[in-house]
Amino acid sequence: MAITDVGVGKDVPFAEKWNIFCNIGNSLFIMVRHSNNVVNYAPLYRHSFQFVRPHFLADSEKFNMLYSDPAQLTMVADKLRYYRHKKGLLQREVADCVGIERTTYSAYEAELRDFYPLDVLAHIAKLFEIDVADLLDDYNAFLYYGQAPQIKALRKEMQLTQATFAAHFGVTLPNVKRWEQGKTRITKKKWELIFCK
Repeated sequence: MAITDVGVGKDVPFAEKWNIFCNIGNSLFIMVRHSNNVVNYAPLYRHSFQFVRPHFLADSEKFNMLYSDPAQLTMVADKLRYYRHKKGLLQREVADCVGIERTTYSAYEAELRDFYPLDVLAHIAKLFEIDVADLLDDYNAFLYYGQAPQIKALRKEMQLTQATFAAHFGVTLPNVKRWEQGKTRITKKKWELIFCK
């Protein structure tokens, strides 16, 4: 039913029906009606919410019973699942909204990968109405904030050249150069070796 069709009743004269006086934002209206030579005003808030599907509710309840606070989560997959459940969305709906295959999104939640494309995560975060940093684990946050300056800063803090830094961590010199130039993404395994000791 359209808001302009809202009335006190079918048999009430037109003058006593509520009409929109003004629209304040997307969901808030000031309504007006004339009754017995008196002008009445009233607010009307139109609330909409996502319906949580019954087959989805059981999974959501189980997951939310385990993790009531997103701060408890350390894996990107779990964070994606948490915020998707919170929004009442199916994997297919998230995938459609961000323009990826459902199987790809499903793999994001299945902990099958270390690296998540930051542009895709940014779209997902926008859909979930959160900051993209809220979805990241330590490794993906490292990439998000820029691997090149962080690797270079660590190397300089250790007072090592690129060659001695490479030798110290058992990696190749060309890799160190490409990491510091931002030409190659450091793998999670190498990141753990260098930054998680």
